[in-house]
Amino acid sequence: MSDHPDQGATVAAHRSILIVEDDADGRESLQLLLQLLGYRVEVARDGIQGVEKGLTMGPMAAIVDIGLPGLNGYQVAQRLRAALGDSITLIAHTAYAEPVDRERALASGFDALVAKPAALEDFTRLLR
Repeated sequence: MSDHPDQGATVAAHRSILIVEDDADGRESLQLLLQLLGYRVEVARDGIQGVEKGLTMGPMAAIVDIGLPGLNGYQVAQRLRAALGDSITLIAHTAYAEPVDRERALASGFDALVAKPAALEDFTRLLR
């Protein structure tokens, strides 16, 4: 038994990832792949739900699509970064991958941008 009652919660948060993606197939595929790697994964289908879940669960990372209903991915990143600071790694996952898109993503609070379609290795490298 642990000396610290919150240690289990800290370990769970350290291995938790939020996926914010409106495409059901993309969301479910990425969720399954990350779960197979041992991550606890929560999903949100729009920007508003993404912010709510992110604030509730305090994940180690969030993989966020840019073109979302409700709030776009840039707005999601800004809100999560403002609330969670550097405790979260924010990864933009988008088809918008021109240099100007990358600059806008970084300016919005994302740590990195991964272009769709992405290889699993693109995420595992950033999640280390």
